[in-house]
Amino acid sequence: MSGSRTITEAVITSDGDDVKAKIPETTAWKDFLALIKIGIVNSNLITTFTGIWLALTIVDKRFFDHLDSIFFSLIGSALIMAGSCTLNNYIDRDIDHLMERTKARPTVTGKMNPKKVAIMGLLFIILGLACLLLTTISAAVIGVLGVFSYVVVYSMWSKRQHVSNTVVGSVSGAVPPLIGWAAIDPNLDIMAWMLFLIMFAWQPPHFYALAMRRVEEYRSASIPMLPVVKGFKKTKRHIYLWISALLPLPFFMTELGIPFVVLATVLNIGWILTGIYANRFNDDMKWAKLMFVYSLQYLTILFVSMVIVTFI
Repeated sequence: MSGSRTITEAVITSDGDDVKAKIPETTAWKDFLALIKIGIVNSNLITTFTGIWLALTIVDKRFFDHLDSIFFSLIGSALIMAGSCTLNNYIDRDIDHLMERTKARPTVTGKMNPKKVAIMGLLFIILGLACLLLTTISAAVIGVLGVFSYVVVYSMWSKRQHVSNTVVGSVSGAVPPLIGWAAIDPNLDIMAWMLFLIMFAWQPPHFYALAMRRVEEYRSASIPMLPVVKGFKKTKRHIYLWISALLPLPFFMTELGIPFVVLATVLNIGWILTGIYANRFNDDMKWAKLMFVYSLQYLTILFVSMVIVTFI
């Protein structure tokens, strides 16, 4: 019980009512959405649905014949992601107050009781896994692996101890399309693994760019992110290497057609060229911002296009 509530009380006690006013006014609903990290849940549901859709297309199954599996896989995925993010907030409540982007979370401000947050997270995960079991055992097993890798391996272990924490965390972030695919077809096609690899390789350059922008916050929280430990120059090199790892993947997805392979390749090369172009500003923060924004657009365009090309 001492975590986030103690932090909030210490601030209020030392500075009085003036500090109380600095705690943002939010509704219970907004606090709930912040707790489950709704942005992460929504973006991962896009990749989950892509996995579902491509499985239906590749295995040649009819969409309306599998509405139950589609429904339970999406709801189940959303619940286990929300539960995992909730537990992550519970685990990180002692350091989130040190970072600008996390200091207003309800687990930091004291608006939510830590024990209730932990129970809520566990309930979401249990309900989510129950939903996935209504599709296939494979989907549920993959869901369990995703939860374990994020909550235990990443949040409780690697995040605060190892510079490779981002790579470790990328495993759980790459799981959603596999869950979606397995809910339709437990025999995971090579296409399903390409979705996994795309998500896995996309995350390090995305989060390294974010870490560059927030480097001082991570340093103050003693989180060994790559920019904190190795500096910006080495971080940029790693970003280019991970983007380069994406280059061959579209060529294993020719079942989606040449237009998709061309589009994906253009997006990959464009990401590298964006970094090269941004170097002309001689401003690491501006470079990181451009690369971060590109990464967001990249993922949305790539996964939406995978669905669109199936209609061509």
